[in-house]
Amino acid sequence: MSTVIEEAVVPPAAAAPTKESYKFKVHPDWCPGCGDFSVLNALQTALFELGLAPHQVLVISGIGCSSNLPGFINTYGMHTLHGRALAVATGAKLANHDLTVICTGGDGDGYGIGGNHFLHTMRRNVDLTYIVMDNQIYGLTTGQTSPTSVKGMKTKSTPYGNVENPINPIPLAIVGGATYVARGFSGKQKHLVELLKGAIQHRGFSLVDVFSPCVTYNKDNTYQFFTQRVRLLEEQGHDASDFASAIQRGYEWGEEIPIGLFWKRTDLPALDELEPVLADGGPLAFRPLGVSPAQAAAVIQELL
Repeated sequence: MSTVIEEAVVPPAAAAPTKESYKFKVHPDWCPGCGDFSVLNALQTALFELGLAPHQVLVISGIGCSSNLPGFINTYGMHTLHGRALAVATGAKLANHDLTVICTGGDGDGYGIGGNHFLHTMRRNVDLTYIVMDNQIYGLTTGQTSPTSVKGMKTKSTPYGNVENPINPIPLAIVGGATYVARGFSGKQKHLVELLKGAIQHRGFSLVDVFSPCVTYNKDNTYQFFTQRVRLLEEQGHDASDFASAIQRGYEWGEEIPIGLFWKRTDLPALDELEPVLADGGPLAFRPLGVSPAQAAAVIQELL
């Protein structure tokens, strides 16, 4: 009698992702020249250069032109409600804190209807990256003022000029508890890639506010406007650990507008590190439910 011992079949290692791995079969349908194309490409490049596989990433958005981004990138994705992306992302991060969670949206979605979630996600220091494509206009609804529209701006909803003061997201994020606060410009993609890589690698809440000009409805804050004015903080010796300097630089707006990393803090733990239930046993998503088949069937039946 002989015994045959079969060797275990080891599946081949997954091929290393290429930049093409992050391009989805659906092509972006933004207006030609929209800054969001550059932001999408910068995010795909950042994920590739960080070596993150598509299945390790979840991209969540709200509603708006820029919030269509999850449909154009080959990762897990979720298109949620207007202004609610950060709330959904917080739940996703706590359910599976091994995931790299990224939120994308616009200034209206994030700083307007989503302003409440923005504040509380920052103070909780949820470990996710929030990319806001800030075009100072409501593009999807054809050109009304947004929370970041400058005073005096003439739009469809303010034909005689905007009378409201704009939100300044940089100082707001710094004092609100965000631990990585940066601003990019879609016209400087290599610089934006580095900001996104830093944000994704950071443990805690990261905001990257991106000047992403709307070529259709915003005739004031154009590519030419920003190209003439943006100045890189990295070339000016700015210390991102200096709170007072970060606030001061965040308020600068005029003939020179700083972009880059304003503020970074590494001594605060992220929310998932503080939650006792997540300390042992791995992500909640992979733990046993602790209910019997009969109990599960009863719950499902009750919901039907």
